[in-house]
Formats: sequence, C-alpha cells, structure tokens
Amino acid sequence: MEGVTGILLVLCLIGLSNANTSPTINKFLYNVCEDAPVGAFVFTVKATDAENDPLTYTLADPNEGFFALDFNTGGVSVIRALNREADNVIELGVVVSDGLNTLPPTKLNIIVDEANDNRPIFQDAPYDITIPENTAVNTVIFRALATDADTGNGGVVKYSIDEVTPNAGSSLFSISTNGDVRLNGQLNFTALSTFYRLKINATDGGGNCSYNTTNYFSSIAFSFITIEDVPDLDPQFIGVPYLGSVEENSGLGQSVLKVTALDQDTGINDDIVYSIEDSTSEGLFTISSPGGVISVLSHIDREAIGDTVTLTVKATESKANIHGVFASTTAKVQINIIDVNDNGPEFYKCGDELNCEKESQFTGEVVEHFLGAVSINMTVKDQDKFTKTSLTLEGMDKNVFSVQPQVMLSDSIVLLQVKEPQKLDYEKKHEMILQMIARDEEDSTFQSTATVTIKIIDANDESPKFQHAVYKLNVTEHSPVGTILDTLTADDPDTMDEGKITYSLLPDSIRLYFDVEPRTGAVFVKNATLLDREVRSLYSATLQARDTDNKPGSTELEITLIDINDKAPIINRDTYREFVKEGESLKLKIEATDADDSDTENSQIVFGIVPNQFSNNFTINADTGVLTNMGELDREALDPKLNGMIELNVTATDKGTPPLSSMVTVIITLEDINDNTPQFKAPSYTFSVKEGEKGAFVGSVQAEDLDQTAEFDRISFSIIEGSFGSFIIRTFEEERGYIGNITVDPDIELDYESIRNQFQLQVEATDLDQKKSVVMVKVDVLDVNDERPEFTPTDSVTVKENSNFSAAVGSFTAQDKDGNHSLVYELESIKCRCNGSLTPCSWFILDPTGEVRLNPKHTVDYEQCDQVLMEAQVVDEYTEKGENNSVTTGQMVINIEDVNDNAPEFISSDSVFVVVSESASKDTSVAGVTATDRDSGINRQIVFKVTRVQFRDTNNQTRNMSMLFEAVTTQQKDLYVGIIQTSEALDTTLKGKYLVTVSATDPGDLSTSTVLEIFAVDASYKVELAFTKSEAFVKENLNEITRALMAATKAAVQISSIRAGSAETSRVSANTIIVAYFVYSNGTALTSTEVEKMISNPQHSLVLIELGLADIGKAAVIETEPNTLMYALYGVVAGLIIAMSILTTSLMCTRRNFKRKLKASKAMNSAAMVTSDNQKSGPVVPGTNKYTMEGANPVLNLNIDTTVNLDMDEESSDVDKVSLNSLDSSGYMTIQEKGLMNMIQEEEEEEENDSRPPEYIEPLGAALAQRGQKKGANNSHMGVSNPAFSTTDL
Repeated sequence: MEGVTGILLVLCLIGLSNANTSPTINKFLYNVCEDAPVGAFVFTVKATDAENDPLTYTLADPNEGFFALDFNTGGVSVIRALNREADNVIELGVVVSDGLNTLPPTKLNIIVDEANDNRPIFQDAPYDITIPENTAVNTVIFRALATDADTGNGGVVKYSIDEVTPNAGSSLFSISTNGDVRLNGQLNFTALSTFYRLKINATDGGGNCSYNTTNYFSSIAFSFITIEDVPDLDPQFIGVPYLGSVEENSGLGQSVLKVTALDQDTGINDDIVYSIEDSTSEGLFTISSPGGVISVLSHIDREAIGDTVTLTVKATESKANIHGVFASTTAKVQINIIDVNDNGPEFYKCGDELNCEKESQFTGEVVEHFLGAVSINMTVKDQDKFTKTSLTLEGMDKNVFSVQPQVMLSDSIVLLQVKEPQKLDYEKKHEMILQMIARDEEDSTFQSTATVTIKIIDANDESPKFQHAVYKLNVTEHSPVGTILDTLTADDPDTMDEGKITYSLLPDSIRLYFDVEPRTGAVFVKNATLLDREVRSLYSATLQARDTDNKPGSTELEITLIDINDKAPIINRDTYREFVKEGESLKLKIEATDADDSDTENSQIVFGIVPNQFSNNFTINADTGVLTNMGELDREALDPKLNGMIELNVTATDKGTPPLSSMVTVIITLEDINDNTPQFKAPSYTFSVKEGEKGAFVGSVQAEDLDQTAEFDRISFSIIEGSFGSFIIRTFEEERGYIGNITVDPDIELDYESIRNQFQLQVEATDLDQKKSVVMVKVDVLDVNDERPEFTPTDSVTVKENSNFSAAVGSFTAQDKDGNHSLVYELESIKCRCNGSLTPCSWFILDPTGEVRLNPKHTVDYEQCDQVLMEAQVVDEYTEKGENNSVTTGQMVINIEDVNDNAPEFISSDSVFVVVSESASKDTSVAGVTATDRDSGINRQIVFKVTRVQFRDTNNQTRNMSMLFEAVTTQQKDLYVGIIQTSEALDTTLKGKYLVTVSATDPGDLSTSTVLEIFAVDASYKVELAFTKSEAFVKENLNEITRALMAATKAAVQISSIRAGSAETSRVSANTIIVAYFVYSNGTALTSTEVEKMISNPQHSLVLIELGLADIGKAAVIETEPNTLMYALYGVVAGLIIAMSILTTSLMCTRRNFKRKLKASKAMNSAAMVTSDNQKSGPVVPGTNKYTMEGANPVLNLNIDTTVNLDMDEESSDVDKVSLNSLDSSGYMTIQEKGLMNMIQEEEEEEENDSRPPEYIEPLGAALAQRGQKKGANNSHMGVSNPAFSTTDL
C-alpha cells in the first residue's frame, strides 16, 4: 500500500512539471478601409503565448466569408468587397491555438472606415417650375436636395449651377449651400428668354482611405424654369411714323389712314382701344376705337387750315396692368391736305409780306429814257397750292412795257419792264395808263383786271467840272485847326444844279488831316496834331463835286508840310545795360537820332552825363557819345546792397530853338571775381553733447567770404579730421556769411563709457574756388539716460459674446532700450464699434502688466457692438530725463464673435385676414407674417412653421383642427416673410375664425410663436345671380359685370363658379348662373337679400340689366279685353293678398327684430371674451362689421365717402355703412386703423339723471359698453358708436 502511494506521488510531480498555459489575444478592435481591394492584407491578429509556443490561427463564425486568415502568421486579408453603408462594424470569429491549448472562438470587432464610395442622389428631380416674370429678386424659387450615404466630408454635399441655357441667363440664378435656388436678377418675358434650363451639380466633399488619391463624386439634375408673362409693358405702335393724305372737300367718313399698336406683353396680347388725344385742327378727323382707322369727320378747307394736320393718337390696353393702370402710348400722325383748284388769281398791294390788301389801282414812276424794271407794288396771289397764272397788258401804250413774269406758278411780285425807252419822253408825255389782266390757265373763268398808271419824271444828265486837273497846296506842320489852304470850285451847266453843288475830300482817310467846306469848296486843316512832317511830309487827295442828281466831278490835290523844330532827339534804347568785371575798363557808345530836317540845326545832337555819386568816375564824348571809366573798378568798394550795379543818366540835346533833349539810364554791372578767402569769426570753438542722442545738435561755427556774389562768397564746411565718423556738419546761409551746424551722426550713438568721450575736430571752410581756412573744435561727451519705451505690434484677438471667463484675452508688450527700466501699462481709451461708428465703452480692463481681461461689470454683446479698439500707454518708471512714456500708443483690436443668443422676433401688423372657404383651394395664400433675428450670418436665418390650427365659432367655442394651413418661408432683404397657405380645401359650413399658431425658428432652435386670426366666410353668404345671357357672353363680359357689382355693393366680388341656368334654380328663366361672394376687408360679407337691395339702385340696376341680370325690372304686361267679372274676382283676391301681406310683414318684422337682438346678445358675450394683440382700435366682435374710417377701396381705387346709404335695413333710421376695402389678389386683406372710435354715451332724454344703467340704441353698443366696464369699477356707463356701421349688419 505504501508503494502504490509513492508511485502516485511521483506521477503527480511529473504532471505538474509539464503543465502548459493557453495563448492570449491582446487586441480585439481593428480598423479596415471599406475600399480595401480583394486579396489585400489589412491587419494581423495580435496574440501571445507565455511559453512562446508557435501559434496557429483559424476563422470561425461570424462573417468568416469576408476575410482570409493566414494559419501561421495571423495575417488577415480581404476576400470579398466591404460596404460600410451596409455594416459599419463587422464581428469576426477567430480561433487561436498553441498546439496544446486552443482558445474557444473569440469575436474581433472590425470597424469599417469610410472611403467615400457613394455619389450624391437628387431627391424629387427634375425640378420643373413656372414663375411669373415679376418674381421679386432674391426669391427662393425652389430647393434642390441631394443626399449622400457617405459620412464625414464624403457625405457633405455642395451645390453649384454648372450651366444655364440660354447662357445669357447665367447671372440670373444662384444656389445656396442648402440647395435653395434663388433669383438674382430681374426676369423679363419680352426682352429676355421665356424659359431657362439649369444644370445643377451636387458634389460631395471627397474622401479616401486605402488610396492616397481623394475621390470626389457628383450628380447632375436639370430644372426647366418657364417664365410666365405678366402685363407690365405699355403697348407700342408699329409702322411709325404715320403719314397720310386726303383731298380738301373730301366726303365725310372717307378713310384716311390706319394705325396699329400691339401689346408688348406677347404672352398676354391684350386688345387695344384707340382714341385721338390732340389735333392741330380740332374736329376734322375721327378714329375707330377697336380698328384704329382714321377717317374724315367734318368739311376740310386747305386754304383755311393749311397743308398738314397733326394728330396725337392714343392706344390703350383694354385691361389693367399689374399696377392697376390701363397702360397706354401715343403716336404722332401727319395728314397732308391735297389742294383742289377752287380759287382764282387776285391783285394785292403789300406793305410787307404779312400785310397785303386786295387792290385794283396801281401807280409807278419812271425817269425819262429809263431802260429797266419799274416797280408798281403789285402782287398776284392764287389761294390754291398748285396754280398756273398768265399775265398780259392792254391799253394804248402796252407796247412800251412788258410784264414780268408773264407766267407764274405761285404768289409773285409783278414788275413792268421798259421795252422802248425812247418813248419815255417827259417833254411829250407825262404819264401812261395800262390794264393788267391775270388769268388762271387751268380754268379761264378765273381772271382779274387791274389799272396801272405810270408817271414819267424829268432827268439830269450833266456833271460838275473843275478848271484844273491838279492843284498844289502848302501848309506849316501843326497849323491850327481851321487854317484854310485854298478855295476851289466847280461849274455845272444844268440849271437845276445852279448853286447846289456840294464838295467832299476823298479818300476817307485824308479827312483825318484835312477837310473841305461842302458848300464853298474851301480846303482847311482838320487836325493840327496829326500834321507832323517827321511822320509824313506830302499828302495827296481828290476833291470831288456832286450836283443834285449826284453826278460827280473831281480834281487832284498835292499838299506839302513845312518843317518846325518839334522833335527831341531819340536815344536808340530805353536803357543801356553793360557788364564789366572788376579791374577791367568800360567803353560804351550811346546812340541817338533826331527826326527833324537833317539839313537844319534842329537835328544836330550833343551828349552829357547828369551828375550823381558815380558820375565823377566816368566821362562821355559830347559828339560821339562814347562812355568810359576814369579809374579802376572794384566790386568790394560798392555797397553790397547794390549787387554790383552802378546807375548813370546820359542826356542827348539838339541845337534847335528852343533846344530839345532826351535822357537814358545806363546801368553798369560790376561782375565779381574771387579775390577773397573765407575767414572764421572765432579762432577756436568748444562744445558738449549728451551721450545716446542720435543726431543731437553739438554746436555751430561761423565764417564769411568778402566776395559779393554767391558764386564766390558761398562757403561749405567739412570735418577733415578728428570725427571718427561720429559727427556731421551741415552748412546754412546767414545774413552775413555762413554757419556750420555740427550734429551727432544720426546713425551713431555716442557712449560716455567708451574710450572716446572727447573729440578734437578740424573744421574746414572752403569757397567754390577751393580757397580754404581751418579752425579747431573741441567736443566733450556728457553722460545721460533718456531712452523711451516702445510698443511692439499687437495681434488682434477674438472673444465670443456673453463670455465671462477671468483669464487674459490678450496682452500689450513693449520694450525699452535702457538696460534698467520698469514698464507699467496704462489704459488710454477703449472704444466699441457700434453700428459702424466708434463710441466709448467699458467692456474690457487693462492690468498694469499689460494683460487685457473682460470687465465683469459688463456683458459683451455682438448685436450691440462687433469690435473693440483699445489704446494703451507704457511708462518707464526709471527714466531720468525726457519723456518716460512711449511716443505712440499701443493698439489692440478685439473682434467680437457672434453666438446664437437671440430668438426671432415677429413684426407686429394691423392686418385683418379673411378667407372665402369655398374658393380657398390647396396652396391658396390667406395670410402673412414677418419676422427678423438680431443675430448675424447663418444665425439670423428664419424658418416659419404652422404648429397649431384651431377654429373659434360664432358661439366663442374653440376646437382643435388638423393642419389646414402651412407656412412658406421667403426672404425680402433683411426680413423673412412667412406666407400662410391652405394645405387642403376648407369646410364651407364653418362660421367664425381660424386661430393659426405660427412659429419662427432660427438655426439654433430658438423660436417664437404668434397666433393669426383668419376670418372665414362660409357658404351661407353664397349669392346666386341669374343672367338671361348665354354662358359664353357672361364669361366674355365677366370683368364688366364684376366692376358693376363692386360699384353697387362697394364690396370685393369673388366669383365661385359660372354654370348654365334652369328654371328650377332661379325665380326667372335664366341661361346662366353666377355663384359669387361679396366680402369686405374686415371679415364680413353680404347675404343675397342685402345684395339685392344694393343693386336695386337705378344707378346700378340699369347697367346690370343691360349685361343680362334677370331678376331686375318689370315683367311685360299683355293687354287683353276688359272682363268685368274677372276684375271683380281680381279685386277680392287683391284685398285678401293685401291683408295677408300686412299680417305677414308684421310677423316677419317682429321675428327679425327678435333674431337681431338675439345675435347682438351673442355678440356682446363674444366682445367681453375676445382680445387680440393685433388689433389697435378695440375689440373685434365675431360676425359683426368692423370698418375702417378711410373708406379706401384698393381694387376700385375710388375715394368714396364711408357713410354711403346702402339701404340694408328698412327699420333703421341711421343707415348702415360699409367699408370699401376689397380683398386683394393674394387671398387675404389688410386694413389700417387710422382713427380711434368715438366713445359716446347714449341715455334716454327723460332719464338723464337716473342712476340706473343707460339704455342703448344698438345692442352692439351695449355689448361694447359692458366690455369697457370690466376694466374698472368706477367706469361710467359708456357705449361705442362707429358712424360707419351698426349692429343691423349682423
């Protein structure tokens, strides 16, 4: 037994010594790219074994079909394509074994990484829409949406418009990052294209995984945008200019010309109505309204109206354009009046072209023996435009003359031409009488005759003659005016000229000097001053004599001037200027002339010098005029102020009696020469300067050169030794001499601690000819500390609004060149940029260390200010001398970053919204809201949404409804507009108003809500109008019918349907039935009874009857033979009917009054409960009329009194009033409440002091008065009365 136990113990020891541990998997999570190719190695399974036994690897469920596993290495490769979108995490079963121990199957998690292998997919493509051409710019016309199944950048879709067809529309459209396609420019159906095709590209953000190349995928979608034409262009005449013609005396109605105008809105092509707006001759022509044919309206006389008539023709479109205006244009039409020969020639005597009178007697004068034309002041006119008139002479002397012209084609002046001048003899005949005949050659019955008397005048045929052909005359120059040279006369044998001859001198230029007495012929001096022998010594003239007939005779005159001494010598120059260098000699000749006679002493000249301070230094030859100097000339001897100039006065005198002289100034300029050396004003100089001051002033040296010109006395200084490059000297001019300013070189800093703290400078003064002098200058360097701190550039920083951290947002830094300094920072100013302008603020504080922090007392608000500008100063506390602060302040720009911290805000409106339930189909616009967001950028974008719809009936009961409305978001500049549309058809039986809750939400999910009240007009207000006309006629004249109904009811007319009529549907036989609603802008509508009363007014009923309205007017009466028995029966029946009518009327009035009071009581209850933030003028009572005080009707565009009597209640002494505002085209209406309702108290006169509650005339007045009492216990009994309506409208 003990042996067996020992064997077992040995076997256990051997088993324990051979025990082997299982392998361990160290990593369970791996990443693999989804685009890893089949067969590619992707990772190695990480596993270890404590005994380092070789490991083997095999796959197990799940997903072993995607990968292959190397049995020995554990390397994993792909054997089937991966798809991250199908499964982004794959579990893979792995079995690891070391040969002795095998692990149970272990699941590895493989994350499939994105490789961007999907392209964007457009949703709901293609995007085909139709928009009107007047769509507002910046309107979002549709949204293109594409989705990408990838993640990261590969799933981010960017949109672009690659192509627009036609290409000219490329700038009209843009697409935003969210796919909103927006209109960027104004459309035009006529001028631009009527359609556009947009090629929209959606591209993802790209991505890669296994490969280095980034993959981008894109998709294309197309949008066909059809442009719908709207009436926005004026009509245009074609074929202009218009030119027509018509004969005078044409028959009435004759067609002249047709004009044509077209509607430029080719997609609408409205009918054109023509009219004549203006005419240069009123009432002659008319134009057909629809056809544009111009025809004769009245008798035309060309001689009365002229050759042309100009018309202004207007073309007007038959329908209003988008602005509610009937567009029109005008054109000029010229009509030429064609002449007809209906007038004969007539004789006229004209004072001028505009003053002619008919005449039959004409006279003329002609000199005997005259050959030429004779004027008789005769004009022949024919009022016709194209005429041919012949002129002939009759009488005993008709052969002496001929008429000119003999044939005339237009109005002409008539002359007589002398043919036989020898017969014009005054001694034989004093006058001749002729007959002038004017005849129309086209119609000889048109002729006229005039008598012409010609008077013959005697002639003068002899000329005057002088005895000699030439006369020679003498006179002393400058003789007095009137001195007679001689008297010369001429003879004329004509007796009529005896003693009547007149004389004149020719040419006209001689009469400046001489003239002649016109009656006596005495020649005399006219101007003594001009008679100057030295200017002119001989004159020639013609003496002319004329008789009474102006016949001339002439002789020649030669006039000689005798000389006197009247001219002083003339020196050839105004001034003599001579330049001579000092030390040289002067020789200058003065020249003069004398204009007197050269053969006399009057022209002999003597020269001299006028004495002055310089005259003794010069001499002049009296005969030759040569001027010379008498001694050496020295420039330095002259006063420097003279600038080297010597001035002498030289005279030239003649020898005449009395002698005359002239004087000239001689200016002699002594030119300087360099004969002096510069001299310093001190033998040496000593200066001191502080260290560290670049460019510091050291001291000045002075020197002077006695030469007087800048060319020789200019001095320049230079440091020739001892500077060691530390000093410079600059030369400046002084009043006397020059100064040299010594300064430290701007690039050098002197250092007192260096080996050079004293300098011995040699300064040289040199003129331009290099004549030099040298002086010694000693400079001592002084120790000082004077550097100012300087700011280093500060980068801008950004801080988010509403931040409240205490850490520094930035800091100022500065430096000081002095080694020992202590810098302290001080705030100079802090300004915030608010609305584009800088204003002081306190959002940040500055620490002495330069760090900038948020001010905990204030909150940073981006909406208030978007940028802060801080200015700081730095001070060196250890500065010994000079300024201790920086020269310039440091600046830091802090940009405020916007965060989404403001919710959208609705903009309040006084609009009242109304919807006709029956006509409101899907997508009908019924209301609108406007909102804005104070945030910026994307944070200010707003999306509207209808979150709740309720209906409140006339009993003030509110119930929830389905989403009958939806909101469409649009943007108008900085405002967002939500258009509320119906999402489905509305219940036509509901009476009351919809309460629609609309929310406005920004991208940060901040939202605000508002409740809109939309009044519903139910089917009970449906009115059926029966017309005898056909359905086609009613539809064609629908606009005219609608305007007539609006004029009668002052309400907006909404046509619900038009159908064929029958006897069952109308009280009379009708061919067509119009179903319509009559609605006011305050939410009320008219019943069929009220409509019938309003259109019964003859002013409107006649128009509607003409348009076919069947239930207006009297029935036709058929006359029959009188039947006594039948009339008796009719009388009995009529009596019974009258009695029944009286009883029925009483009952109906009582019942109607009861119903009205019942409805008023309900309205009183509603008025006490209803409140509205949107209404500014008091409570709104459902079911009642609430009117504006303006009475404006935007559809009719009329200014109509709001207190028009509409006869809506027989019993009311105060007639009902209605608003004229009509529904607009968008389906909902707005009303501006511009006046508060007058508060009045209505009490019975007999109970004026009674303490009981007052009785009110109207139940609505009582209702509103009771509502007013709820606001305070002490309120007096007040009612509300509006003169524009009463409760009888209920």
